[in-house]
Amino acid sequence: MNIRSIPTTTHGRYLVEAGEHSRATLVGFHGYQENAAITMEVLRQVAAGPSTSLRASRRIGIVSIQGLHRFYSRAHDAVVASWMTREDRELAIADNIAYVGGVLAAVAEEFDMPRPLIYAGFSQGAAMAYRAAAFVQRPSDGIIALAGDVPPDVAALASTLPPILLARGAQDHLYTAAHLAKDLKTLAAGNARVTEHVFEGGHEWTADVISRAGAFLDELLSS
Repeated sequence: MNIRSIPTTTHGRYLVEAGEHSRATLVGFHGYQENAAITMEVLRQVAAGPSTSLRASRRIGIVSIQGLHRFYSRAHDAVVASWMTREDRELAIADNIAYVGGVLAAVAEEFDMPRPLIYAGFSQGAAMAYRAAAFVQRPSDGIIALAGDVPPDVAALASTLPPILLARGAQDHLYTAAHLAKDLKTLAAGNARVTEHVFEGGHEWTADVISRAGAFLDELLSS
């Protein structure tokens, strides 16, 4: 049996909320078996902060990008997605990087995309946030990585990464303390600027980590 691969064209979905006079852009990547709408709601909370008036002062445009590989969740029959599997992994990585670059180019053309540009990823989407910062040909200013590993293809480029907020839930049994320690060591080897945040919770966005992510945005905006 001969196995071959062939490039093809498909359509990806992304959600955009671009307010007038935005002074930053937050781009999010969902986790496995999630979708862009789920992450958009989280990004809204990160941008809003503790009060709705704070969002007006931050003025952050939001983009939530959905993985190309859609399927139905068994629990709720909802349309969800993933970024890749182990099969044809290198090809999927290249496809995803090109896809994200295309999305950002389209957003910049239609809505403008002011800097600072911050990537936020949860679980499987954390790897996409790292890859976007490392490989998409667009300057980035920050990474919010929650409960997801630094991918091997990014590790060698740690010195090129922008400031990182690396978060983990203390009760997370998927992204464990050992995973966090390994990633901190990898990033330190490249002299990456990392802020570690461990919070009470599991493999999830909680109010605590959302608040810390908002504070991270404020730090980038003030600098």
